[in-house]
Amino acid sequence: MRLQIALTAMAVLGTTTIRADGPADRDLAKQLRALDARVIVLGDVRRPPLASMLADDAETKLRVANRADRLAWADVKTRADWERFRDARLTALRKSLGALPPIPKDLKVRVTGTLNGDGYRVQNLVYETRPGLLATANLYQPVHLKPSMTGMILCHSHQSAKHTGWRQDMAMTWARAGCVVLVPDHLGHGERRQHPFGDDAPHDYHHRYDLGCQLHLVGDSLMGWLVWDLMRGVDVLLAQKGVDSKRIVMISEPAGGGDVAAVTAALDSRISAVMVQNFGGPQPEITYPLPRDAEESFNYTGRGSWESTRNLRLSARDGFLPWTIVASIAPRKLIYFHEFYWDREQDPVWKRLQRVNDFYDAKDSLVGLAGKGFVVGSAPENTHWLPINRELLYPTLERWFAIPDPKKEYSKRLPVRDLLSLTPDVSTNAQPVHALLRQMAQNQIGAARNERFKLTPAQYRDRLREDWTRLLGDVAPCQPTIKGLPIETQTLGKMRVERIQLGTEPGTVVPVLLLTPPRAEGKRGPIVIGNAQQGKHAFLQHNAEAIAELLTAGVAVCLPDLRGIGETSPGETRDRRSAVTQISATEWMLGQSLLGGRLRDLRSLLLYLRQRPDVDDMRIGLWGDSFAKLNPPSAKFNVPHTVAERPSPCEPLGGTLALLGALFEPGIRAVYVRRGLSDYQSVLDERFCYVPHDMIVPGLLAGGDMADLAGAIAPAALWLDGMTDGLNRLLSDDDVARRFTVAKAGYARAKAVDRLRLQSNTKGDPAPARWLLSHLKVP
Repeated sequence: MRLQIALTAMAVLGTTTIRADGPADRDLAKQLRALDARVIVLGDVRRPPLASMLADDAETKLRVANRADRLAWADVKTRADWERFRDARLTALRKSLGALPPIPKDLKVRVTGTLNGDGYRVQNLVYETRPGLLATANLYQPVHLKPSMTGMILCHSHQSAKHTGWRQDMAMTWARAGCVVLVPDHLGHGERRQHPFGDDAPHDYHHRYDLGCQLHLVGDSLMGWLVWDLMRGVDVLLAQKGVDSKRIVMISEPAGGGDVAAVTAALDSRISAVMVQNFGGPQPEITYPLPRDAEESFNYTGRGSWESTRNLRLSARDGFLPWTIVASIAPRKLIYFHEFYWDREQDPVWKRLQRVNDFYDAKDSLVGLAGKGFVVGSAPENTHWLPINRELLYPTLERWFAIPDPKKEYSKRLPVRDLLSLTPDVSTNAQPVHALLRQMAQNQIGAARNERFKLTPAQYRDRLREDWTRLLGDVAPCQPTIKGLPIETQTLGKMRVERIQLGTEPGTVVPVLLLTPPRAEGKRGPIVIGNAQQGKHAFLQHNAEAIAELLTAGVAVCLPDLRGIGETSPGETRDRRSAVTQISATEWMLGQSLLGGRLRDLRSLLLYLRQRPDVDDMRIGLWGDSFAKLNPPSAKFNVPHTVAERPSPCEPLGGTLALLGALFEPGIRAVYVRRGLSDYQSVLDERFCYVPHDMIVPGLLAGGDMADLAGAIAPAALWLDGMTDGLNRLLSDDDVARRFTVAKAGYARAKAVDRLRLQSNTKGDPAPARWLLSHLKVP
């Protein structure tokens, strides 16, 4: 059956009757399982017609952000205009990276090894950039130190660590030319890797995803920690005898190095010059040459991906776009470097950089360089990051800092073992990042809870609403755009089935399956809204008996596919490279979140249901479920991202939304959560993250956790059934009780202890239905 999608109008297409035979509940459950849960049927059923809805919406928002940037830039006429434009965005950038710790008075630098080479000397260093966090680096120096020398930092790519061969070549070459060169390991790479998979570059690269998610949870970011480490590297350089504080140069590499170098240079004025590669303007993947309308059509914002350093959270909302970060380096010296062919004439970012430097009469401080070829293929002209590309820097550095032009790169590489900084006595002091973050989260949450416990229950709830709105973005419901009757009406015995397309906001459709029992005209009755990440079809299949019991007892059941779920899912996969991860990251750039958007959908659905004449708006139950396969206690989680069969991630959307719905919406009588996430702190128990990107809540652990949310919905009845930890392992009742101590305190303050249940339903029977019936006051 082909149906016309309509956001604002609905039409009755027909009425069908399915006969029910046999015992009522059992027969009804069978028919519910056989029911086609789809609301929209168009074309190829293998790809739902709304599969592109989320991506289309994200692209629309990015176009709006790009237009806002173009208009704001058009108003920049003078140096004063530019500095106001720049300063506001740098302030927002700095804030977005997370809370930076105090600058350490003592980096506790240790030299763990020294090597003498042909015209250079190498020291292996270990120093502390944060309490308990060790950094490793190689310091290359000329054999004969001079009273005034250029200091350099090499900002490596995400592909390999400090000891990589060409990195040695670069450092040796410049040390032989009279520079002091620091080559540090980025956090998560080389000797600072946070995984056990050995010295294999893809693992360091892939594990940035896990590390980034964990850092976001505590209110920080991977970019923030990388930038902080590089700033402390500047401290190390400046502490070296003879290094000129006015000649600090940062050189970045392709594949991620330019991102970090640009942000560091933008925020640290001690950096005199920086070479930013593949960041700010056209990327290697963009079609060459650029279109003639690039000024208007260029995507200045970029878009989301799993690599959090490439799509900074809040950047599209607050305007610190990549080009702005690079431009803010002026009037200090900038080499704007492209790894492959570069369309200099059409590049709109290059034009902006030139204009900004003109404000300072600093044309010589801006140089554009590029390699040859393309990012794909193996043609001879594809220079990538080869010596021919690196040697392009020599004339500019000679002109700016009087560094003798080496003409050709020196290359006599050392064994990797000779460049390792961690010795047995030092490495025992290194703490894994997840352990540092766990302690940070506990401290932050403890302080926040002490403040909230001073509030009344009503104030506590209001505070939690404010906190979650700040974390998720806009969560206010929209007036649903439904006119007329549901699209399709069908009877299932005595029950009525309605298929509804609910327009919750422009461009967003929520397919809804509404099951209603027979009711006298004008009589209102209770309703339960069921939700799970796997969608309404799976919810129906797994819970047919319980739904049948609810319907038979006179309770309506509403099963929506909120945005990105079921019929609107952008794809079946949910790993780091999935479409939903890209969209989720884009929403973060825009200052929103998929979880917040789904909460808006749920609240808009509640608004629609409350307007119906057959729904009692004071007897509403929320049921959040998950059907993800549980991991056994013996599961091994140290599995590389390159392995297809990894442990099952937890899918806590259903339970989280049920709790959030009860927090924000009045009149929610009962909340049932099955297989929900017990606490986000447990995501920090291991080095690996098994929570999907769209369920990571940046900043949540800066002030609370799921127990705080659960305690805030009192006195609504709440059953937490079979909760899991961050590794998707089933917790014992004792574990759940311990983790929800704060929730128990909230219910005690509301004098509703008897309405909180933390025990699992071990029998697997329709007990949830009976529990919901008892709290919805259904006989």
